Amino acid sequence: MERSVLLNYLDQYLNLNEIDDYGPQGLQVEADNDEIERVALAVDAAPPVIGAASEWRADLLLVHHGILWRSVERIAGPLGQRVRLLLAKRINLYAAHLALDAHQEIGNNAVLAKMFGLRLEQWWFAPTGTDIGVYGQLTEPRPVTRLADEVADQLGTTVRTVDHGPEVVERLAIISGAAAEQAGAARALGADTFLTGETSHAHFWDARDYGLNVIYAGHYATETVGVKALGRHLGQRFGLETKFFDFPTGM
Repeated sequence: MERSVLLNYLDQYLNLNEIDDYGPQGLQVEADNDEIERVALAVDAAPPVIGAASEWRADLLLVHHGILWRSVERIAGPLGQRVRLLLAKRINLYAAHLALDAHQEIGNNAVLAKMFGLRLEQWWFAPTGTDIGVYGQLTEPRPVTRLADEVADQLGTTVRTVDHGPEVVERLAIISGAAAEQAGAARALGADTFLTGETSHAHFWDARDYGLNVIYAGHYATETVGVKALGRHLGQRFGLETKFFDFPTGM
C-alpha cells in the first residue's frame, strides 16, 4: 500500500497529533521507498534491529522508542549511524512512544490489563497531559507470587517482586516502562499491587512506606506487547506482512 495512506491511518488510529511527547513522533525517517508491503516491529530502533529488518526486506520499521528526542542538533554520531543505515536500506522509520502507551485497544498498558485479567476502572498518570496507566480490580484475585509468575511467563522475562502489600492481589495498577516513582500514586488510587518495568535502589523503600507490592518486569518486556498488538492489527486490516523483532536488553 502507499506509504502516505498507511502513515495517515497510523497517525489517526494512534491519536498521534493529540498526545504531547518528548520528541517528534510518527514518521521520523523518510526513505526512498513509498510502497509498503512489509512492516517490521520492534521496541527500539537500534542498529542490530535495523539490520535484521533489512535482512527481512522490511519497507517500514515501526518502533516504540524512536531516534528523535527533545533537541536534535546534529545528524552525527549514533544518531547519524541509525539514519544512514535506514536510508541505505531504504527503510522508513515510524515511532509511537506515549501514544502507544496510552492507546485503549492496542496500547502497552491496555494489553497488559487484558493479559492479566484486570477489570479496568480508571486511566491514570499523565506525564505530558494524557493518561497512559491503567488501574482496576482483578477478575480473579490471586497471590502476588502467582501473579508474578504469570507476568514472567507471559512476557518471557525475569521479574523482581517487592512484597510489602497483602499476600493476595485484588487491585492492580499498571504502567509499562519506567514508572517506579509512581508507587505512591498507585497506592493512593487504591492499588495493593503495582506492575511496572524498571526500578532502582531509590524506589525500594517507597513500596515499604506505602505498603505496596511492586512487580518489576523490565522496561523492555513490558513494552513489547503494544508493538506486537499493533502489528497484528495492521496485518488484519490491510493484509500487510508484519514481523516482530525481539532484541531484549534485560532491563
